[in-house]
Amino acid sequence: MGSLSIWHWLIVLVIVLAVFGTKKLRNIGSDLGGAVKNFKDAMQEGEREKLENHSTGHTLEGEVKDKTKTPV
Repeated sequence: MGSLSIWHWLIVLVIVLAVFGTKKLRNIGSDLGGAVKNFKDAMQEGEREKLENHSTGHTLEGEVKDKTKTPV
């Protein structure tokens, strides 16, 4: 079993187009692209919020203010 040649991939592409049709594949592609875009936007928004909280001096929940060690 060697690697698949270009002809194998073309046959697979023709079968996929025959089964799903171009319209359905276009819809799937646009849905996937929209999901990726929303994910990137959410990641950038989270980074902005993190930078805003850090620059204003507010402490986040669970953040340690004093890093000095106390004797036990």
